[in-house]
Amino acid sequence: MRKKNIKGLIVAAFFAVILITSTLALALNSGSNQQNPLTKSTITGTPADNFPDLERPKFCSTGEPKSTTYITEFRIPTDCTQPLAITVDDSGMVYFVQTNTGKVAKFDPTTEYFVEYPNPDWPANARSMSWGADYSYDGNVWYTDDSFNSLWKFSTIDGTYERVGFPTKEDSLPQKIRALGNQLIVNDFYEGKISFYDTTQTTEDKTYTNIPSPLPGSFVGGFDVDHNGNIWYTNWLLRQGGALVKFDNTKFNEFVQSNTGQNVTVLEFSQAYNLPPAIGAPNGLSADKHGNIWLADTASSAFYKFTESDEAFTKYVTSDAPKSTYGNATGVIKIPVSQPYWTQIDGDKLYLNEQAANALAVFDIEQETLLEYHVPSKNPHWADCGDQQNCGIAQVFGFKATQDTIWFTEWVENKIGKVDLSEPLSATISVSQKQISIPRGQTASMEITVNTNTNTEILSKATSEFSDIMVKIPTKQITDSQSIPVSIVTSQSALPGTYKVLLSARTADLTVSEFVTVTITQ
Repeated sequence: MRKKNIKGLIVAAFFAVILITSTLALALNSGSNQQNPLTKSTITGTPADNFPDLERPKFCSTGEPKSTTYITEFRIPTDCTQPLAITVDDSGMVYFVQTNTGKVAKFDPTTEYFVEYPNPDWPANARSMSWGADYSYDGNVWYTDDSFNSLWKFSTIDGTYERVGFPTKEDSLPQKIRALGNQLIVNDFYEGKISFYDTTQTTEDKTYTNIPSPLPGSFVGGFDVDHNGNIWYTNWLLRQGGALVKFDNTKFNEFVQSNTGQNVTVLEFSQAYNLPPAIGAPNGLSADKHGNIWLADTASSAFYKFTESDEAFTKYVTSDAPKSTYGNATGVIKIPVSQPYWTQIDGDKLYLNEQAANALAVFDIEQETLLEYHVPSKNPHWADCGDQQNCGIAQVFGFKATQDTIWFTEWVENKIGKVDLSEPLSATISVSQKQISIPRGQTASMEITVNTNTNTEILSKATSEFSDIMVKIPTKQITDSQSIPVSIVTSQSALPGTYKVLLSARTADLTVSEFVTVTITQ
């Protein structure tokens, strides 16, 4: 297990760079304490025994399930399971993977009853981050396992498990997984490759087809398949740039079938596009129905649309993380970020988990509106909370949007939750103009109309670099419906171009926003 501990330390150190706090400390910090004879560890017979007593609130939960108008949380019966990847079957049953037990659990939304399925092949006291899970047409849930370089198949029919080894030269990190018919697609974060696995293989030695990285030494982030069957993924180095890659899987398969024995490099079927320098950690990736590619930058508060026809990236931003999520008791956090992590496209909606803002977001691609639902549970051990109450984050990593619901896991609160997207909004916002053209050094005026009957904060944010665009709003707190004047000011040195300005109304449980497109001219 020595190799796995080193691997985990690297993961923790890497993510500590891009997150306010290390989201993947796992047992690396706690595991060393567990073996320290001076650290008290009360035996409970539950997965909490993987942590010393003082570390249990940090990893196992700090409170009971909570609810808002939009979000309902459910406590997992077993303590300290650390749920991560989550998916939903065709009948609406929810399945999720537990970091601290190696089990798959099922949640029935109708009865609100949990079933946790023992995994007889899982080593005692072992732990693993299972970042990805997907339900396949044949009644199986496939998920990834980074500690043992594996893919697992869980049968929802008879509750059995099957492990499949994942190919690696040195060390890998199988992360997200997608089931398409008999084919599984997996990104290997560390080894910089996309892997394909045929689930119909019957021989003992399983084989994979791998797409290597066009950028040696880089990480491979999230991926998706567009409507033409192309596979899109990112290759990147932390804050050092990278590429968005399109792989023509259809042409590649046709070539392989008709040219048996002929050598070819898969890069001949790839097209790479340079990522904007501002993108630091592109984890989430999704393709929409128009063929546009959406990226989430975990190193910031931004997400991007890539349009292949003109090879252009359009930058969008989330609202600022609420102060209750990061605390800032020491004052060291100068620019709080929301850290959008993973993405999912369903219809004309883009879904994101804002990991550091403790929120689930829904972006309407056509209307360019943004809803951010605030998760009520907060764990103060993952933020700069000091003595502040109701402060912290629940580490919402895994989520699955289906119909009018987003299901999600809370990794350090031992809960799953759901967002009810059909619930009427307690606040709305509309803008008088969706597009504005302003010469640099000048000001444009517009109005926003906010409908609310509760305490509401008015916010704004621009995607321009530096202070090229400033938004001035005279009223920052309201309790009733109002029309509010807004001034958009461009600096004399502003760079000409097209930018997005986010105008928001935030209540205790929800932030509603509209984007305005601002073009700065000479």
